[in-house]
Amino acid sequence: MKFGFTAAILAVFSTLAMPATVLAAPTQYPLTIENCGRPVTFDKAPQRIVSIGQGMTEVLYSLGLADKVAGTAVWVGPVLPQYAAENARIKRLADNDPSFESVVGLKPDLVTAEFEWHVGPMGSVGKREQFSDLGINTYISPADCVAKVNTDGGDGVRKELFSMDLIYQEIAELSKIFNVEDRGTALIAELKAREAKAVASISGVQAKNLPIVFWFSSKEVKGDAFIAGKNSAPAYILKTIGASNVVTTQEEWPLVGWETIAKANPAVIVIATMDRRRYAADDPAVKVKFLETDPVVSQLDAVKNKHFVMMDAQSMNPTIRTIDGIEVLAKAIKSFGLAN
Repeated sequence: MKFGFTAAILAVFSTLAMPATVLAAPTQYPLTIENCGRPVTFDKAPQRIVSIGQGMTEVLYSLGLADKVAGTAVWVGPVLPQYAAENARIKRLADNDPSFESVVGLKPDLVTAEFEWHVGPMGSVGKREQFSDLGINTYISPADCVAKVNTDGGDGVRKELFSMDLIYQEIAELSKIFNVEDRGTALIAELKAREAKAVASISGVQAKNLPIVFWFSSKEVKGDAFIAGKNSAPAYILKTIGASNVVTTQEEWPLVGWETIAKANPAVIVIATMDRRRYAADDPAVKVKFLETDPVVSQLDAVKNKHFVMMDAQSMNPTIRTIDGIEVLAKAIKSFGLAN
């Protein structure tokens, strides 16, 4: 009896000492979110979403909101494998820009957009006012408007280095809007843990400021290339692992001549992979063939050493997959013998 009583007392104190799981308080509606310079008020959690942009759509799926997504558009490649079955059941309005009519035809109460050029002042799909006039709320990823100026038909100019904090803000705000804050907190914690692990895996890089170039695509294979600018998501990847970008412009994806790239002589070339075939160099095989056969570019250290890194194009955009990009590049640097 004595030992049983003691064990019971110890069990009670052990339980009291354990940290309790703190659950987020339910969202209080009406909720107003300041989004890309515009207040958006929600009287309740949205029930039907049209999501424009693969990155935005994958955030919604990651928060367990696929059942609320009525339609999607703007896809670069396959959805994250764990959401393939759910995504297959959801209507895809277009691989690229959908029409305004097709979006409103699904009767959404919320339209989300990864890029401001789709839903914004120069919206190729529609302006925010057009949707609000129909009683439809809009939400744009903070990553595409904070410290960023978007131009008509271009990728815009980023005034400050992109940070994953902007994606975490997006996750936190969306989870608040949909009253699933616990899911948002868990997702952010998971992404931060993965980022820390990837960085730790290459601690002690032998060549500090290793010059690296990210090549997304080119309108003409032998023409100027869309290369990641100094404040882009790829630039964040480079800063995180201690490497350096060969591009110094604030444009998100400036067109850069190969003569300029050759002068920088990058040690590694990161090549975007995608299903999209809008431009001549969207196909990664086309990129590699050009690198290995062009008389000037073939002499770069990265080409001669075959230091090519194949990276999903979505990892080069400001998305949850930017963490994938850190992991992929960190692993490649180790495999090339450029890290201890």
